[in-house]
Amino acid sequence: MRKLLAVRGRLPSMGGTVTAPDSQHSNPVWPVPPPGGYTVDDLDRLPNLPPHTELIDGSLVFMSPQRDFHSLAVDLITAGLRRSAPEGLRVKREMTVVLTEHTAPEPDVLVVRADAVLSRRQTRYEARDALLVVEVVSPESAERDRETKPLKYARAGIPHFWRVEMAGSDDHPVVYTFERDARTAWYSPTGVYHGWLKVDEPYRIDLDLTEIDRM
Repeated sequence: MRKLLAVRGRLPSMGGTVTAPDSQHSNPVWPVPPPGGYTVDDLDRLPNLPPHTELIDGSLVFMSPQRDFHSLAVDLITAGLRRSAPEGLRVKREMTVVLTEHTAPEPDVLVVRADAVLSRRQTRYEARDALLVVEVVSPESAERDRETKPLKYARAGIPHFWRVEMAGSDDHPVVYTFERDARTAWYSPTGVYHGWLKVDEPYRIDLDLTEIDRM
């Protein structure tokens, strides 16, 4: 649930700033990327970045207000994955995963190898340590969640991708599951799940999606 924004207020930028007129804010400042765009390391160095800032192709992507569905769906998927995760894996919520020097998105849910968890101060994981990334689609991020991010996750070698959508008159979650094809470096669909999610990859997961009604 993120969108490219102009940041109002003083946000120091390694690339400089541009002042734009605004009827409600005096001298708002928009960050200007440095030549070649921001890098992964800039995410840790830039001061005053909003929580959950992502980096896509060298540009900063900021979070917009969440719908209730988004928060509940992330909680539901996170809890379900953690209940059955084997000892060698860990489930993380809203943590940065580094795909390239200029692209570091923050999937809603991330499954990583346990040995990639180095510290409670850790701020990011590498794509090579991720087995599954999950994106819960919202109106503001639909194109990125359906097209941009899956392409980049697959190219980075992450084996599994799930997309969660709100559907139907009852606004229940529908989970679309994908597995990476090593020959094409792209995801192939493996299932569409309404009401109940039961899969064996990346490990055995059995999740009642209607639990969202009791959260």
